[in-house]
Amino acid sequence: MGVDYYKILQVDKNAKDDDLKKAYRKLAMKWHPDKNPNNKKEAEAKFKQISEAYEVLSDPQKRAIYDQYGEEGLKGQVPPPDAGGPGGATFFQTGDGPNVFRFNPRNADDIFAEFFGFSSPFGGMGGGSGMRGGSSLEELYKGATKRMKISREISDASGKTLPVEEILTIDIKPGWKKGTKITFPEKGNEQPNVIPSDLVFIIDEKPHSMFTRDGNDLVVTQKISLAEALTGYTSTSRHLMDGT
Repeated sequence: MGVDYYKILQVDKNAKDDDLKKAYRKLAMKWHPDKNPNNKKEAEAKFKQISEAYEVLSDPQKRAIYDQYGEEGLKGQVPPPDAGGPGGATFFQTGDGPNVFRFNPRNADDIFAEFFGFSSPFGGMGGGSGMRGGSSLEELYKGATKRMKISREISDASGKTLPVEEILTIDIKPGWKKGTKITFPEKGNEQPNVIPSDLVFIIDEKPHSMFTRDGNDLVVTQKISLAEALTGYTSTSRHLMDGT
């Protein structure tokens, strides 16, 4: 059967979607490479395994194939004749026989960013590096509130460090741009006799299906015919940022 994804996520084979999310959240936060600078190689390997396991088990199609055929079935063996679908899964016909399934695991950081809304919950813990959170064009136009869960070390009265989790609130202001930085002073890891570094979030902008942004302007590309180009053409877009 190859790799046991259920064992990696520490769930049983009847685990529901909420169970998978809870397990992934816990393990991904624990083994994120940025949280394990002194054991980064092992952390990277475990983080990759955890992400791959979650990607497979959280997708009904991939999970069904895995349950029946194991890791080998996902990565090159023969799946059910009627199988087929999107999202990292590819089926194709070979000259030798039936459909073959090819599963290409996604980047672990991409899975993490999609799940949590940012690429690292530990940015700014050491040297004040940034944490990227994807915001839609609508959110940057109208403003929005986001809550980010972070994990960091704090020192108790005896100087011993303890892991804690906190929820930080970011109020995105209308008109903010990609690259805008939000700083939470001294929210990095605490160490005896050391001032914690700042935690910095860096706003990222998700691609929009219609518009691209140029400063404070919105740009849309539209195809027109040669006749329209020669005689003149007026177009009205009803897809505005306020939903009208």
